[in-house]
Amino acid sequence: MTDAPDASALGPLARRVRRSLNGDHPGETGTMLPPLVDHHVHLQLVRPDDAVAGGIAAVVDLGADPGAIATIARTEGLPHVRYAGAFLTAPGGYPSDRPWAPAGSVRELRSVDGDADASAERTREREHQALAGPVEAVVDEQWRFGASVVKIALNADAGPVFDRPTLDAVVAAARTRGLPVAAHAEGPGMAELAIEADVDVLVHAPFTDRLDDELIARAAAAGQSWISTLAIHVRDGGPAAGIAIDNVRRFRDAGGRVLYGTDLGNGDLRAGVNPDEVAALVRAGLAASAVIAALADPWPERTAGWTDAGVATFVPDPAPSGADLADPEAVAAWLAAAQIVPTEELEPR
Repeated sequence: MTDAPDASALGPLARRVRRSLNGDHPGETGTMLPPLVDHHVHLQLVRPDDAVAGGIAAVVDLGADPGAIATIARTEGLPHVRYAGAFLTAPGGYPSDRPWAPAGSVRELRSVDGDADASAERTREREHQALAGPVEAVVDEQWRFGASVVKIALNADAGPVFDRPTLDAVVAAARTRGLPVAAHAEGPGMAELAIEADVDVLVHAPFTDRLDDELIARAAAAGQSWISTLAIHVRDGGPAAGIAIDNVRRFRDAGGRVLYGTDLGNGDLRAGVNPDEVAALVRAGLAASAVIAALADPWPERTAGWTDAGVATFVPDPAPSGADLADPEAVAAWLAAAQIVPTEELEPR
């Protein structure tokens, strides 16, 4: 570590700054980053205030009662919130039977591939813009509650999952509303199903199986993004952490877009910037600059404007430099010290 690192080594999002003499810790030097985002949280399972305790200014909630999360998102102050609304799943599918799933947070959809007469009638209705079918109605419900993304559950280890026609119908209905589709893919063949169905985002880096290089290349070429959530596997032990880290490494090598996310609300996890998550991303081949990019990515929005509210992330010196920029523990310890501060308190050096 050095006391005066070259900010350019941390990537284009980093700027060397000094704390204003009019603010807290006057004269302290460090690095200014954009407001940081945890792209996978569950705010009905944790206190929203906890999410900002360690440098996270914005979050993406990926499974909640639509009315409840819309109310939380309207609360003034931090964190800024984008959300998916309810989990969409097959009848009896994950997480409909989970005690942690908040009331009203799951919508079960029957298969659209029913008898031929009913299928033909649904087609005629859509062609004439008549009453929406069940899939369209459920997607429209999330949109009306202000969702920025649609969340589907494909967990073959925990119950039934959508067949391909129903999955395609959900993706099509979401695209009609301009919403990306994010999938929880768990169990044999589920990541493959999500990739083949052109799902936009996997909410967990695949951890069930080592995906083959060709499938990973297809996901990256299609523009799919993966939310990391590696720390939950590091915490739990077992082979999942190694599988997920290896898949992320090869996805990044193929040009894939990785988003930082922790699944905050899933058991005991440190709120704010999670050092275990950061260290696992570095082990997956992301340099410090790439980890910062994953933390600052505006998804599910296309621009960073939704995280702007006169605040920035400040990380005090010393910052990593040289070989430490690729050292998991060094990068994790540095970013874990991140703080949210008013932008006006930071002066460029």
